[in-house]
Amino acid sequence: MKNFYRDGGLIISVAALVAAAGMLELYVYSQNTRLFWITLPFVVLIAGFAVGKLIQITRRTVQYNARINAELDNKQRMSIYTFPIAAVVTDSLDRIVWCNDMFEQEFPDACEYGTQLSKITDAKPKSFFERDGKVIRYNDKVFRVFARVPDDKDENTELTLLFFRNITEYTALRTEKRLSQPVVMLIMVDGYEELISGSPESEKAHVSVQIDKLLEDFIGETSGILRKIASDRFVAVVEERHIAKMIEGKLAILDKAREIFVNDRVNVTLSIGVGRTGKTLTESEKIAQQALEMALGRGGDQAAIKTESGFEFYGGVSKGIERQAKVRTRIIAHSLLNMADAADKIYIMGHKFSDLDSVGSCVGLTCALRNLGKNAHTVCDRESSLAKELIDLFPAAGETDDPMIISPDAAIEGMTDDTLLIITDTHNPKILENAQLYEQAKKVVVIDHHRRMVNCIENAAIFHHEPYASSASEMVTELLQYFGEAGKLKAYQAECLLAGIMLDTKNFVMRTGVRTFEAAAVLRKMGADTITVKKLFSNSMESYKKKTKIVADAEIYRQCAIAPCDFFAEDMRIIAPQAADELLSIKNVDASFVLYPANEEVSISARSMGLINVQLIMEALGGGGHQTMAGVQLKNCTVEQAKQALCQAIDSYFASNAKPEN
Repeated sequence: MKNFYRDGGLIISVAALVAAAGMLELYVYSQNTRLFWITLPFVVLIAGFAVGKLIQITRRTVQYNARINAELDNKQRMSIYTFPIAAVVTDSLDRIVWCNDMFEQEFPDACEYGTQLSKITDAKPKSFFERDGKVIRYNDKVFRVFARVPDDKDENTELTLLFFRNITEYTALRTEKRLSQPVVMLIMVDGYEELISGSPESEKAHVSVQIDKLLEDFIGETSGILRKIASDRFVAVVEERHIAKMIEGKLAILDKAREIFVNDRVNVTLSIGVGRTGKTLTESEKIAQQALEMALGRGGDQAAIKTESGFEFYGGVSKGIERQAKVRTRIIAHSLLNMADAADKIYIMGHKFSDLDSVGSCVGLTCALRNLGKNAHTVCDRESSLAKELIDLFPAAGETDDPMIISPDAAIEGMTDDTLLIITDTHNPKILENAQLYEQAKKVVVIDHHRRMVNCIENAAIFHHEPYASSASEMVTELLQYFGEAGKLKAYQAECLLAGIMLDTKNFVMRTGVRTFEAAAVLRKMGADTITVKKLFSNSMESYKKKTKIVADAEIYRQCAIAPCDFFAEDMRIIAPQAADELLSIKNVDASFVLYPANEEVSISARSMGLINVQLIMEALGGGGHQTMAGVQLKNCTVEQAKQALCQAIDSYFASNAKPEN
C-alpha cells in the first residue's frame, strides 16, 4: 500500500511538472513567439524524458513487486502479510523492499521502502542463515532472526526473506530462571580449633558470636538461607543473582572476617567453596565441596568458585593457620607404611631441577623406608639438579650395587604394576622430574606443601597436602616420627632434611611455624649439624659476582623489584632465587622478580615478604608456587616481553585486590 501511494505521488509530481512546463510555454508564446519556438524543443525533450523515466520506474516497480509476490507465494504457500511473526524482504543491498503487518507493528521506525537493515541491527545478514538464527536486540525487545531464500538452497539470490520472532518474554523468563538458580556455599573458619585453643570460654563465645553475626549479616543481604552445621562450618543456599553481586564486590566478607581477632593477636579467616554450575542441589553441593577443598589446599583465607574452565579465586592474602594437632599426619604415616608393605619397589622423586627441599625430602624418606627393609630408591637427574652438593653425599650408580639415587631411565626400566611411586615437593604433573614414570605408575602418593593448583595430580591414593607447612622436608620429618626405629636417620641423612627446611624458610625466617622448629629439633636430635648444612648453600666467587650484578640491575615497579637478566649461566637456577631473596632486603620492596633466559624460554623466580601474594601473580602467567615463593617459565618470548607480561600481571593483581568502595 505504501508503495502504491509513493508511486502515485511520483506520477502526480511528474504530471504537475509537465503541466507547469506547458503553461509556462503558453505564457512565453503570448509574450514572445520567437522565444517560444526556441525553448519549445527543450521543454518537449525534458518533458518526454521525465515521462519516459516515470514509465520505466513504474514498469520496474511493477515487475519487482510482481516477482516478490510470486516468490513469496511459491516459497511460503501462505499469506505472509497476516503471518503472526514479523517478516520482511530485503534485496541484495540489504534494503527493505517489503514487509508484513506484524513487522510494521514491531519496527514502526524501520519499515519504509529502501530502509537499510543496519538501522535495525549491526549483525551480518549471513549470520541469519545459521541453524538457530541470530538473536538481536532492538530498543527494549529481543528477537531471534531467521533467514530464508526463494529456492531453499541458494543464499546468493537477490531477495531474502527474514522472520523476526519476538522472544522478549522468553528471554526475560530464561534470565529470571538463571538468576534464581540456587547456589550452594560451604563456609569454613580456617583452623578454628587452633585459633581458639588456650582462650578463655568467654573469648571463645565472643569470637563465635562475631563470626555468626558476620555470616548472618552477609547472607541476610540476600534472599538465601544460612545454617551452622558445626562450630567452624556453615552452609548457605542463595540465588545466582546475589552471587554475581558478591563477586562484583570481590567477596568483601573475607576482608571483614580478618577484622575479627582472637585475644587481640590472631585474626579470623574464612575459606569459601561455591557450587554454582550444578543442575541439582546435590550436584551443586559436590561442586562446592571441591571448591572448598581447593581453597583450603591453597592455604585458606579465600573463596574458590568452580567454572567451566577451572576455578576462580578471590582473597588469599593471609598466611595459613598452622595446625597444632598431628592426628592426620599419624594416619597418613600408617597408610603410607601399609602401601609400602604391599609394593615390590618404591620410587621417590620430586620436581624438575630439584632443589635441596625436593632432594632432601626424597632422600630422607628413602633412607627411612630402607631402614624398614624396603627396596626404595630416590629418582633424580644428577645433571639438571640444583642440589649436587647434597647428591654427592651418596654413591652414584656404578659405585655400589644398590645405589640410593638412580636416574629416571633406570627407574622406568625397573617399573612394575606393584611399584609404588611417591612424589614430594610438587603436585603439578607438568613439572615432575620424569612424567613418563608418573604415567606408568599404578599407585601414587603425593607429599607436598605448595598451595594447591588447578592442574594437580588427581589419581593419588594418598594426597598428603599441607599448605601451611614450610617445606616438604618438614612434612617428611613429621611422618618419620611414626616410623618407629626406622625413622631415626643417620646424621648426614638428617642433614639432608634440615637443608630442605632451611632452604624454604630462608634460614627459619619465612613461613616458619611451631611445627617447623619441632621438626628441626627432631633432626638436630638425630645429629644434624647446622654448620655442615650451611656449607651446602655456599657459592663460588663467580656466582656471587653474577648475583650482585642481578641485584644492581634491578628496577622498582609498584613496590616490586624486577631484575631482568640478559645472560644465562649453568648455576642460574641457583643464583636467581638467591638474588630474589637479596632484593627483599631493600627498603620499600615487598616482592622481587628475577627474569632470565633458559634454553628457549624465560624463567621468572618470584619472592615476597608476605604482603604481596606472588603465587597469584605467577599463576596469572601460567606458573604457581607459594604466597611468598613462586615461579613460572614463559615459552616463545624474550626477556623484555616477559617483563612486560609480568608488569601487566602485577597491575592486574593490584587491581583485583583493591578493596571495593562502599
